[in-house]
Order: sequence, then C-alpha cells, then structure tokens
Amino acid sequence: MSVNVVCYGVRPNEKSYFEKLNQFGYTLNLVEALLSHDNIKTAEGMDAVILRGNCVADRQNIEKFAEYGVRYLLTRTAGFNHIDLQAAADHNMLVARVPSYSPNAIAELSLTLAMSLLRHVAYTTNKTANKDFRVDSTMFSKEIRNCTVGVIGVGKIGLTEAELFKNLGAEVLGYDVYQSDAAKKVVQFKSLDEVLAESDIISLHVPYIPGENDQMVNADFISKMKDHAILINTARGELQDNQAILDAVESNKLDGVATDVFANESSIFFRKFEEGQKLDDPVIQRLVDLYPKVLITPHIGSNTDEALKNMIETSYQNLDDLLKYGQSPNDVALPEASSAVMN
Repeated sequence: MSVNVVCYGVRPNEKSYFEKLNQFGYTLNLVEALLSHDNIKTAEGMDAVILRGNCVADRQNIEKFAEYGVRYLLTRTAGFNHIDLQAAADHNMLVARVPSYSPNAIAELSLTLAMSLLRHVAYTTNKTANKDFRVDSTMFSKEIRNCTVGVIGVGKIGLTEAELFKNLGAEVLGYDVYQSDAAKKVVQFKSLDEVLAESDIISLHVPYIPGENDQMVNADFISKMKDHAILINTARGELQDNQAILDAVESNKLDGVATDVFANESSIFFRKFEEGQKLDDPVIQRLVDLYPKVLITPHIGSNTDEALKNMIETSYQNLDDLLKYGQSPNDVALPEASSAVMN
C-alpha cells in the first residue's frame, strides 16, 4: 500500500535528495513553499507531512490535516515550536522530529561568520567591489590564535565549533550547565560572567526554552562582554534582544555581530524585498543597514549536503517506525488530548 507524503519547504536543490533517499518508496509531493494557511490544500489525500522550520503547523492547519486524513506529522528539524502540540494531540496525530544532524553544518557557519568579522572580510570585499583597493586601518586584525573564544552551550554543535577554533590555535572557554567529559578535553569551563569578560568572540549554541532564556543576550549580558568583542548567534532568534544588540554595535561596545536567526523570522527570511522597501521591524532594519559590522544570514546553518541528508533519512525512518510500530525513537511528547475536541 502506497504511503502518500507531502514535504514542505523543499528547495529546488533539495529535490534530488528527497527522491534518491526515498528507500521506503513513499509517494512524494515535494512543495517548495513553506506550509501556510494559503497552501494547506496540498495536504489533501496525504497520510503524512514533513515540515521544515517556519512552517505554520498551528491549530487551524492541523484541523485541516485531520480533515484530510493526515495521521503523521513530522518535522525535519530539532526544534518543534512551529507545531501546536496540543492541537496535534487533540486530533490523534503522532509527531516526530530530527533531534540531531551534522553538527559541522552550524559549527562551520559560526566559525565562518566569526572569522569574517575578525578579519573584516565583508568590509574589505565591499570596498574592492566598488574598485577601492586601498588598505586602511579597519583591515588590520588580530590572528585567531591570539584570541579567546567563548562558546555558550557546549553540546554537539558547540563542541564541534570549539574543536575547530582550538585547531586554529585559539584559546577556547566554555559555559554550560552540563559539562561533558568530551567537552572538558577541549574547552576550559568557567562561569558565564568569566567567559563573557575574557572572550574576544562569543558564540551561542544553547537551546531556546520559552519562559526561561528569552532574550538572554540583553543589555546586561552585553555589558559583561569584553569591549570590542564579536557576537555570533546561530542558535535561536528568541535568545537575543535586538535592540540591545543594536545599541551595542552603534556605541562600538561590540566590534561586530552576526546572526543566522531572528524571532518571528518568517516575516523577513525567505522573501525578497523591493529596492527601497523597508522592513516592518525598524530595529532589524537598522541592523541590516549596519552591514558590514552586522552580518545576517537567512537561517542557513543547516543548509549543507550532510545535514540535509541526515534530516531526510531520519524523517523517512521516523515515518517508517510510526507506520510499523506506532512510535519512533524521535517521538515528540504530546500533552493530554482535550476530550472536548478529540476525534
């Protein structure tokens, strides 16, 4: 019996991966657009959906899924805050995620952004693109081996980045509530305040926990950082206070900032704005205007061949496990269903 699966947010370069990794023979409908209220009808006749981050899996869409007969709701991401879990439980859906994928993907982007800011690469190439080949004082920099890098959150991704920096000769400090034996071999663990005060580069790799670490990178956090340090966030946009970051860049407290994420980023990312068109958020607009001191990438941390392969293979395996056993090792725990709306 054929299993019909609709996959959302499948970029053109990703289609061949979805097809060649389809070892279970699912009948695929590959949709380039992210799931929204406008394209929900693409789920009609499907047994399962596979989402990516920034898809809209709210109650309205989940009710439509249930109406269409969808039973399996999968996301090819580690995070699942784009899914209304209560609605999924209320409509008897099974939900699974991809808890991990190539840590190198995000770690390498963090390293690249940090080194670009440290060596003022964007500043320099922006000038040469305008046929100005003069060397000025801004192009002078420290070598990374003479820098201290602070990694906040030393899990798989943070540890991978720490190893990359250490192999380049940097001193690497770490802060994490859980200090693994593997991480202790690479970083010197210190208190958060010590890491902030001593590091030339701070890189975030902590999970976002609503109500616990919202906007942890705020004015107080930044005030504890070394003057003229560099801040990198490839974790979650909800971790940063954009206004505090803007103030720090404009006052030269920070020498540079790079972010791959924003809170509510789907209102900005994956769109092309017309020339002269301003963003709705004036703070983010100002951050954009501060290029090349502020580098912004549109959530591309996991946009690599290996990470994509990991995400697709795990998602397909999750679905096969759910179909055969009614559960998978990567199930997302759901709340109790509300008896008022249970099917």
